Amino acid sequence: MTDSEASTAKSNLALARKKGSSPNRDQLSLQSMIIPGILFILIFTFIPLYGVIIAFKDYNIITGIQGIFSSEWVGLANFKEFISDINFWNMLRNTLGINLLGLCITFPVTILFALFLNELTFPRFKKLTQTITYLPHFISWSIFGGLIINILSPSNGVLNYLLVNFGIISEPIHFLAEKDYFWLLAVLTNLVKELGWGAILYLAAIASIDQEMYEAAYMDGASRFRRIWHITLPAITGTIVILLVFSISNILNSGFDQFFVLQNPLNIDASEVIDTYVYKVGLREFRMEYATAVGLMKTVIALFLLYLANFIAKKITGKGIF
Repeated sequence: MTDSEASTAKSNLALARKKGSSPNRDQLSLQSMIIPGILFILIFTFIPLYGVIIAFKDYNIITGIQGIFSSEWVGLANFKEFISDINFWNMLRNTLGINLLGLCITFPVTILFALFLNELTFPRFKKLTQTITYLPHFISWSIFGGLIINILSPSNGVLNYLLVNFGIISEPIHFLAEKDYFWLLAVLTNLVKELGWGAILYLAAIASIDQEMYEAAYMDGASRFRRIWHITLPAITGTIVILLVFSISNILNSGFDQFFVLQNPLNIDASEVIDTYVYKVGLREFRMEYATAVGLMKTVIALFLLYLANFIAKKITGKGIF
């Protein structure tokens, strides 16, 4: 803001005060629009937090809300039961393995895709590409997963048909029945579904870059790759760091819908993650205290990872969330 603009703003503020009004009062109708959002967060996020105490109790769902306070305290028994479960280490291995693999593949590919979209010079082709890649995000996993199952089918799936006819394989492969393929399939299918949507934030960050910097670099003879490397990437480093920190803190959340749809008895050893296990043991059997204990444990770990990733990011890049 220039000196003239600052002086004009101060004079307007002084004039408003003389007239008996204030900026906050003038914007009261605008500020009141946030009240529904505050109420929504208060009712559905903060008020239900008192129910977390059932993670430390022997809660019975039949007792209802009163049982939350009257149930017997069992301390850390629910947490110990989860850690000592015979399937715990397998679930943890699948959850961490799939999410780490997804982070190593999905995160850089999404950035590269955003850079690719930004460099497209044909507006129609750019819009078409964005529409095609955004569309899967709005399709539920119950539908998208069914398409994946049909595509990977060994009898009439498109993928097996192409692989056999091109001579890459001699006979169809039942991809979803082979546990060795599941991790990679889970990562790739999620990448296809969320690639376009994940690039939106990077495109927004790129759009805020001063175009004169590109023009100056072009006049100096910088190639397209040089402009990307020295202008685009440094300008969106803050966005990359923030999204990376959030991704690391979210590493124990695998996405229940995807695994519930693609999971079957043949790949259960590779597809059973914490989210699907909690659904089966905690919610199907109405063991709400057990499911709450697992969810609380994941939250605490996520909070620790958030602070750790943010600390490391600030040490390396000087940028972070807080």
